Amino acid sequence: MIYLVEDDPAVAELIGRTLQKYDFRCRHFDTGNAFLRQLRSESPQLVILDLQLPDMDALQIVSQLRAAHRFGLMIVTGRDDSHDRVLGLELGADDYVTKPFEPRELIARVRSVLRRYQAPPDPARQAVRRARFAGWRFDLGTYQLCSPDGDTTTLSQAEAQLLTVMLEHPNQILSRDQLLDGRNVVALDRSIDLRISRLRRRLEDNPQHARLIKTVYGAGYLFSAQVDWE
Repeated sequence: MIYLVEDDPAVAELIGRTLQKYDFRCRHFDTGNAFLRQLRSESPQLVILDLQLPDMDALQIVSQLRAAHRFGLMIVTGRDDSHDRVLGLELGADDYVTKPFEPRELIARVRSVLRRYQAPPDPARQAVRRARFAGWRFDLGTYQLCSPDGDTTTLSQAEAQLLTVMLEHPNQILSRDQLLDGRNVVALDRSIDLRISRLRRRLEDNPQHARLIKTVYGAGYLFSAQVDWE
């Protein structure tokens, strides 16, 4: 089930009709409050959220969702402002689509986000549940990241997937194509840098001079640490 939170009836009809054409079930909400009330009783597979809601700040909804839920989240809005785009992705949205858009492009993005959340478990990964590196500990099953000082935080789905890819390829340069390829789909190309930035802020004392996640200009990123698996 996909929840569509959109107050413009014409846009809601277009998106709903497009989703139904490609065999997605959709439920429409025209206010943030109506959506949040429904969320208390049933969670969707994906939320498509407009930023310009009549009753609340949609970016606050993004923050609330990522603090308490793990499902796909796409922002679809007419606000083509770089600050909104960066903030939405920083708060945990999986994608940011501006209006107007091509219906087939929207469907491609919906499928990409759903694959990220619905991919079948990899037996090899399930056999190895925890990684240790540079004094840190990361649990693949719970997304919990424990610092050398013992402080624990829970990563978002996108952050956890990106960190896992890097932990599986330590001391190797990973291009953007590699980070986006196959089962390693962690974000659309334009948001890879944002995901890296978020991970750096969690892992580095000085993110501007990163020691663990290094930028290799013109090539990609390198995770510079020995990784031990439990």
